[in-house]
Amino acid sequence: MAQLAEQPAATTPRVGKQSDPCVMVIFGAAGDLTARLLLPALYNLARANLLSREFAVLGVARSPMSNEDFRKRIADDVKEYCGECVDSDLWEDFARRFYYFASDFKDDNLYTHLKDQLAQIDRDHGTHQNVFYYLATAPSFFGPIVEKLAAAGLLEQNNDHWRRVIIEKPFGHDLESAKALNQQLLKLADEKQIYRIDHYLGKETVQNIMAFRFANGIFEPIWNRRYIDHVQISVAETVGVEGRGSYFDHAGSLRDMVPNHIMQLISLTAMEPPISFDANAVRDEQAKILHAIQPISDEEVLTRTVRGQYGDGSEGGQHVGAYRAEPDVPPDSRTETFVAMKLAIDNWRWADVPFYLRTGKRMPSRSTNVVIQFRRAPFVLFRDTQVEHLMPNQLVLHIQPEEGISLQFAAKVPGPVMRLGTVDMNFEYQEYFGKQPSTGYERLLHDCMIGDQTLFQRADMVEAGWSVVNPMLDLWKALPPRNFPNYASGTWGPKEADELLERDGRRWRNFEK
Repeated sequence: MAQLAEQPAATTPRVGKQSDPCVMVIFGAAGDLTARLLLPALYNLARANLLSREFAVLGVARSPMSNEDFRKRIADDVKEYCGECVDSDLWEDFARRFYYFASDFKDDNLYTHLKDQLAQIDRDHGTHQNVFYYLATAPSFFGPIVEKLAAAGLLEQNNDHWRRVIIEKPFGHDLESAKALNQQLLKLADEKQIYRIDHYLGKETVQNIMAFRFANGIFEPIWNRRYIDHVQISVAETVGVEGRGSYFDHAGSLRDMVPNHIMQLISLTAMEPPISFDANAVRDEQAKILHAIQPISDEEVLTRTVRGQYGDGSEGGQHVGAYRAEPDVPPDSRTETFVAMKLAIDNWRWADVPFYLRTGKRMPSRSTNVVIQFRRAPFVLFRDTQVEHLMPNQLVLHIQPEEGISLQFAAKVPGPVMRLGTVDMNFEYQEYFGKQPSTGYERLLHDCMIGDQTLFQRADMVEAGWSVVNPMLDLWKALPPRNFPNYASGTWGPKEADELLERDGRRWRNFEK
């Protein structure tokens, strides 16, 4: 097992810049995202002393609720999702900063009241008139809410105070709609005010990709086509649609995962070193990678992409039904629950290095990882030994559920004969640095409060991601699948996904439970 030269204690406090004084306005404050992720993330920030004492939250939703009802509700949510006892002294100060207003998002009176309420909160809590709006709503509300905020003067900022908007995914449902939403928002606010959030970037391993590559002199020199054979990025889920049938059937796995989560992983894995960790310096290099992905023709969509839909199967020894049997899913649905593809990046570093991507539901294990497979060593040295083949070295960035990094290499098996065995050297974040309470949103919310856009997508990055998948969306719409469902629940997807790599003499690296 690898050891650190100096291993910090698990209780080492997180050191960082405390957030600016501000008010967080949550549109959709009565929803699941707020309860499961946003409120626990705010509490974790307060517990880590990264939240300003001059901070408050104003929740907005249609459900009737008083301030006291809202505070009781968030207390229950934090207790449930933080998974441990809540500090009573901290909570008393934390909870008194929460307010609530019930209204329809389309009602103009809401924004008049909002202006008055923010002024009162500023007087009570000294928030310096800094405000950020979190749109935890259906995508259809993104544009209208920002339009009404701008019309009410609630996006105006100057040198004394700032105003920002966080927008959840999905950001559009294809390239055309993403461009239209970007154009609408950029007429109302500056790009520096818009924070397009992707919660995958809140995960430690994702953030560590740049540190791992650029802070370690042993890896960056071999991070190119001369040494790397191919890259695999897998996002596997054991669950089905989990009661989101009506939403998912209009989205599908391609829209839901590839233009955002997976494109972010590609860009961080493949980008050139930025000149600094300034937000735009990093995002410039990410954007270059997304623009360098070779466009896929209609013919290539047929040969370099795979779509699937799960049927009946088993999970943990229990029978699970097909996607078409899920609630709110049509019995003849053509929506894909699995996607695999082969992409190429046309630049000096990655020419002729294929990037294989896949994401799917109802798979044998929940795992997200990036596999860097290096080229095989020459076999000639071992021609007169009992070694029949050489396994290629693999470096794996484990994103979830356990965050860490592993390196697979060959070693001689003890004994009088030359035989090789495969060895894994593993590093796990929790083992070395201790467990930190986290929902994945703490870093992202804190970055918005201090004005750091590094982990948020820029308009050109969003559009570049949609440009990659748009040819697939168009062709799949024109040519409906004939063989759905085509993989059993609890398996690694349709056989065509394996064949996608086998044609190139490669195979997927699967991570079982």
